[in-house]
Amino acid sequence: MPYIVKYSLKRFGLMLLTAFIIISITFFLVMMLPDAAISGNDAAQLAFCRNQVSLGYYLSFQSEQSGLGSTVIAPLTDQSGTTWYFYQKPIIQRYFAWLTNIFTNWDWGTSTVVQPGTTGMSIIASRLQPTILINVFALLISLPLGFACGILAALKKNSATDNIISTVVMIFISVPSFVTISLLMLWLCYTNTWLPDKWPSGSVVTTAEYVQAMVIPVLALCFGTVAVFTRYTRAELTEVMSSDFLLLARTKGLSKNQCVVRHALRNSMVPIVPMIIGQFIGILSGSVVLEQLYSIPGIGSLYVQCLNAKDYNVLLVDMTVFTMISLVANLLVDLSYGIVDPRIRMGAKAS
Repeated sequence: MPYIVKYSLKRFGLMLLTAFIIISITFFLVMMLPDAAISGNDAAQLAFCRNQVSLGYYLSFQSEQSGLGSTVIAPLTDQSGTTWYFYQKPIIQRYFAWLTNIFTNWDWGTSTVVQPGTTGMSIIASRLQPTILINVFALLISLPLGFACGILAALKKNSATDNIISTVVMIFISVPSFVTISLLMLWLCYTNTWLPDKWPSGSVVTTAEYVQAMVIPVLALCFGTVAVFTRYTRAELTEVMSSDFLLLARTKGLSKNQCVVRHALRNSMVPIVPMIIGQFIGILSGSVVLEQLYSIPGIGSLYVQCLNAKDYNVLLVDMTVFTMISLVANLLVDLSYGIVDPRIRMGAKAS
């Protein structure tokens, strides 16, 4: 089996193990938080509790029990007039029931507050698209701008152009994204009314409305990301251009442009390309606040909403999605080293 395949399988297995440990710890920490009241009328509450019993989370009795803690909700009476008392099982029993439901039925639990009775996975699926689109577009716009500005600053080192670019970079790195989006909304939405001040709502949204709504959050995410790419590209390219092997290439007759294109850029990309994937995680984390400010129905704003409403089943699914995105991105970072520079043989034994 090729070394790269062995290494990839090994890293994939470690990624799954890491995800399992993180999600398990998250489950126990979340379940130790105070519970929220179950919303809905008596019939809806009774249906929810019976579903929790079938999933292995609750115990049900027709009389009040001692030694099982307090009842989850007030005693409920069904249509036949029977009164039911529901008690939560201990956390460890709910944990194993939770794992069993995931591996056997792919059931991550149902919402108790945000969308009562709706599965957490379906809620995440319906709100994943805006978050992914905003972050992907921000990354696609930031990459060429950041690389271009970084290359220009490196080629014009210590010149007025370099000083201007470096100053602007430091400003945008220092300003948080929520400050940037607030200024953009003040300028583009309230002062000039060129763009909408929040994400469009409703069942029917035109393409034009969707595009207009994406401008402000994408721009807010781009400024800081462009600055990061510019700074790293300038630093790496400047270091490579002052190296001995590039001086040797010049003495052999290569022009400055040939040295930059053939040698300097390629060698400087080794630490920069993996950073692209890592930066995507940073953009994804930053979009949590932006989604709240711009009323974007994504998984970032859903995280805050579930945390405030104490909807822990959906919160666990949301945190799992963020965890998996981060771990997959880290795996791609490791594998990308060998793609950028074939001299790096990931997983190969030293000869």
